[in-house]
Amino acid sequence: MKFGILALQGDFALHQKALQRLGVETLLVRKPEHLFGLMGLIMPGGESTTFVKLLKEIALFDAIRDFARERAVFGTCAGLITLARKIVNHPLETLNLIDIVVQRNAYGRQIDSFVDAVRVNINHSGTFEGVFIRAPKIVEIGEGVRAVGFHGEDVVMAENDHVLVATFHPELTSDLRIHEYFIEKARKFK
Repeated sequence: MKFGILALQGDFALHQKALQRLGVETLLVRKPEHLFGLMGLIMPGGESTTFVKLLKEIALFDAIRDFARERAVFGTCAGLITLARKIVNHPLETLNLIDIVVQRNAYGRQIDSFVDAVRVNINHSGTFEGVFIRAPKIVEIGEGVRAVGFHGEDVVMAENDHVLVATFHPELTSDLRIHEYFIEKARKFK
């Protein structure tokens, strides 16, 4: 069982460490052929415009769309933006793999980043430390999408059958519950 972490920019090394702490074999994904044989893919934070540009340049944009038809994908922060159906405040083509509408940098600039408790409703319900860095906000959830994490009244984590997204950075904490949940989600598509 091997999981990939998109390694074009962002916190891919911390996602890799989290999966390795859970005893999962990992591969840093930088080319379309790296997707073959993976159980799931994590798309980390970074800068969404740069992500899309790089994905298209190296032919990963369509390859990830194809991959997500049969496998699980987890996107955090910019990864979430890239996976969304639509961005309300930026004209960027997305992968459109989860029916959510998002707002980029919804909480403000880098200086406005914060850490606060997030309520999660996954296998291990309860609170989780949410690290929000120039975080997006989910402003609309479409059909087939379930809200599974909340900060106040805001939805900060959501999923459909194949895709899990979070507006915050679980890889920046020592808590492995969300990564563990993603692994369980991916196992359904053996």
